[in-house]
Amino acid sequence: MNAIISLCHFCELHGPRIIFCTQPKHPKERDPPVIDESLPYDSGYVSLQGQRLMSTSGSSQCSSEPQTPTASSVTSPSFKTDLCEGCYSTHTGFVSHDEDVEVSYVSNQHPDDREVFSLIRQACLRSLSFENCQGQEGPIFYGDDQQGHVISYSFHIQDSNARGFQRRYSILVVMMDKIYLLNSWPFLIPHLKYVAEHLKSKAKTVHDTEQAKCPQRSYRLASSAKPTTFFKERGGNKPARSLIELTDDKHVFEILHVAFVWILKASGNRISETLLEGPPTEDSIIDMEKQEETEEGFIKLFSKKANDWPEQGTSQQNVEHVEEEETFDPDIPVINNLRHLLKVIGIEKFNIIAHHVVIGNQIIIVGEQKQTVSSVITALMGLLPKGCCRVISYSEVYEESWKCNFLGLSNKVNLSNHVVNSEMYLLVKIVPRAGPVTQMLDFSHYEFVLKSSVALPVKAPTVLGKMIKALKNENLNNDVVEQCLICLKEEWMNKVKVLFKFTKAGGNRSEDDTKKLLQIMNAQEEDKGLLKFWITGLSVQYRTHILTASISKQSP
Repeated sequence: MNAIISLCHFCELHGPRIIFCTQPKHPKERDPPVIDESLPYDSGYVSLQGQRLMSTSGSSQCSSEPQTPTASSVTSPSFKTDLCEGCYSTHTGFVSHDEDVEVSYVSNQHPDDREVFSLIRQACLRSLSFENCQGQEGPIFYGDDQQGHVISYSFHIQDSNARGFQRRYSILVVMMDKIYLLNSWPFLIPHLKYVAEHLKSKAKTVHDTEQAKCPQRSYRLASSAKPTTFFKERGGNKPARSLIELTDDKHVFEILHVAFVWILKASGNRISETLLEGPPTEDSIIDMEKQEETEEGFIKLFSKKANDWPEQGTSQQNVEHVEEEETFDPDIPVINNLRHLLKVIGIEKFNIIAHHVVIGNQIIIVGEQKQTVSSVITALMGLLPKGCCRVISYSEVYEESWKCNFLGLSNKVNLSNHVVNSEMYLLVKIVPRAGPVTQMLDFSHYEFVLKSSVALPVKAPTVLGKMIKALKNENLNNDVVEQCLICLKEEWMNKVKVLFKFTKAGGNRSEDDTKKLLQIMNAQEEDKGLLKFWITGLSVQYRTHILTASISKQSP
C-alpha cells in the first residue's frame, strides 16, 4: 500500500506535531541508511499480531533470520532541537525489508522528502485542529487531490500532568489515491483502533499508578495558579512528556513500527487490480461480487450476506460450500475435465447428464471416494455460468435443491421418497464393477449409473449441442475447448440479459411478444428452460442496474 502512517499529538506549547511516521520505499527511491555508531547497542524481539521483527538500536545490522521483514535502526533526519520532550519520538529510526516484493518500510519522526513532509504536516494540522469526528474519538476522512486524502483516527491518552489529565493524539493514513483509501476503510479502522487502544491501555496503567501516589486533582485545587509556578506544579519544566514516559515502555516506538508496517503490508495485499482486455464478463463480475461479500462497510455496493438465501424467484449466487482442505491422494481416480468425463461415461450418458445440468435440475453424485465425486462436480460446473453454480461437493446428509444444484453424497446416504419421485433431479452413482481391480486410476473398473424420474425433451438446448460438438472435436486441444465453452456461455448470457430486461423491466409482456423476441435471438422452444434457469446466474450488479433504471422510467 503506497501510503504513509503517522502518529501525531497536540502539544500545549508547540501545537500539532508529527512524532512518528512509517512509509514504504521502493528500490529506486531507497536511500542508504546512515548508522549512528555513537549510540549504545541494544536489541530485542518485538511481536505484534503474529508478525515477528528483529529491531536493534545502534550500529549493529539485522541478523540473518528467516522471518521477513526484518528491522534495523538508522538515524532519523534532523529535527528542531527547541521542541519539548513530547514533540519528538526517538533519535533512531527503524527499517524493515520485505524481500518478497523488494520494499523497505522506514520509520522515523519526519519523512525524508520535503513535499511529503508538507502533506503530512497539513494533515496533522487539520487532524488536531479543526477536523473533529463525533464523540471526539474515532475515524474521519478528509483531504483533496492536491494535499492528499487522509483517514484520521483521533484518541486521547491519560496524563496526570496534562491539562484536563489527557493529551490528544491521532493516527493518520495519507495517500493520493482516494478510491483505494476509501476501499481500505473497513480494514484500516479496526487495526488503527487496536493500536490506539494499546497505547491508551499502557498510559492508563501509568496514570492510575501516579494518581494513587499523588492525586493531582486535589493537589491542583489546593495550590495557587501562578505563571511562575505553573510548570513546576505540573511535573517540572516539561510542557509535555514523551510517549515513552507516558506508557512506561521504552520499546513503544518499535511496537508502533511493527504495527504500522503490518498494516501497510496487509492492506496492500488485500486489494489487487485486475487488467481487463475488454468488457467484463458475467463470470468475472460474479467473482468480484464474491470477493465483496467477505468485507463489511460501504464498499458492498451489490453484494449480500453469504448466509442469506434469496427469496423464491431471485438469484442464488453462493457458489461453493466451504470445507476443510484435504490432501490429494494420487491413488484415487479423478475426472480432469469435461472431455475426460465424456470419454469415461460415453456420449449417451454424457448427453443426459449435461442436459439436466444446463436446465437447472439438481445433480446428485453418489460415490465412495470424496475426491472422485468432487472432480466430477468440478468438471460439470464448466457447462454453466458461475452465477448458476451452487455447490456442496460432499455431504453425509441430503441437501435440498434450493441450496445447491450440485450435490456430492456418500454412498451411505438414503434418499427419501419425495426426492426419488421428484422431476427436478438426476442421480448419478459411481459404483465399482464386479471383478478384481488391476489399476485404481483407470475408470474402466467403475460404472456410472443414472437414475431420474423425468423424461427429457427430445431436442437438447442449442448451446449444449455446440458445447458437445466442441468437446468431440479432437483437432482442438483442451485450452481451446475451454475458451470455446467460455465464449458460448457468454453469448447465451447476453441473450439471457435481453430476456431479463424484456420481461422484468419492460412491463407486462404477452406470450406472443416473448416468442417474437426468442425468434429474433435465434432461440428455439427447447431453449426456454435453459434461458429461464440461466437468468438466476445474472450478477446482482446487472439486476440492480436494470431494475433501478426501470423504476426511474416509470416514476413521473
